[in-house]
Amino acid sequence: MESPIQALKRIYNKSLFQPTLLGLFINPFFIIRRGLYKGIAAFSSYMTGRLLDFGCGSKPYRALFQVSEYIGTDIEVSGHDHQNEQIDVYYDGKTLPFDDASFDSVFSSEVFEHIFNLPEILDELHRVIKPGGHMLITLPFVWDEHEIPYDFARYTSFGIRHILTEKGFVVLEQQKTTNYITTLCQMWCAYIYQHVFPKNKIARIVLTPLLITPFTVSGVILGAILPHSKNFFHNNILVVQKPQEPSDIQ
Repeated sequence: MESPIQALKRIYNKSLFQPTLLGLFINPFFIIRRGLYKGIAAFSSYMTGRLLDFGCGSKPYRALFQVSEYIGTDIEVSGHDHQNEQIDVYYDGKTLPFDDASFDSVFSSEVFEHIFNLPEILDELHRVIKPGGHMLITLPFVWDEHEIPYDFARYTSFGIRHILTEKGFVVLEQQKTTNYITTLCQMWCAYIYQHVFPKNKIARIVLTPLLITPFTVSGVILGAILPHSKNFFHNNILVVQKPQEPSDIQ
């Protein structure tokens, strides 16, 4: 049975990835995380059967998927340690340690920007997906450098679509998670949190509802009422399919 402190920590960590009311007051990245969560949830039904979470980390979106088996893989050396993460199998950055056509589905969130050899890894992902299987991907367009020095790329909606199509996938769904205004407001919040706030974690938790939440709320409201433009956005979300036959590629 978990202690009260463990329960509070679990609720806090959950609120960092899910758009809860609590998250609005303690999560400085509420806007970007809300966009990701809503987009992943909207396309979660594509994930079926045996699923590979590629670059799984702590598996923050695990509860969104109703699958028969959930396997997480990650690279051992990255821009952060893997403490408290839920990695089932490590891979070497080049070859996935799974047989051909091993998975019905692949999920990968905020990983592709950290892969220098993305075309090579896409070949591997294509190999381990069964014909007819789906892959759900999220990746940033506007965000600062992170997990330094393992941050290698940003992709426009057109660029990532071209790369995936070139590697034999058919794009079924594609959307952007935020609009111009919400993206601007989130970047301002990120700047305050990362470069103005003190490094002390408790101080950051106390200051977030006072100095960041007002900007977050303003961003959500203004993003809903001002003219929309999605040429400046946080994340791409795509669902792609490995064709049953090569002739299925259009």
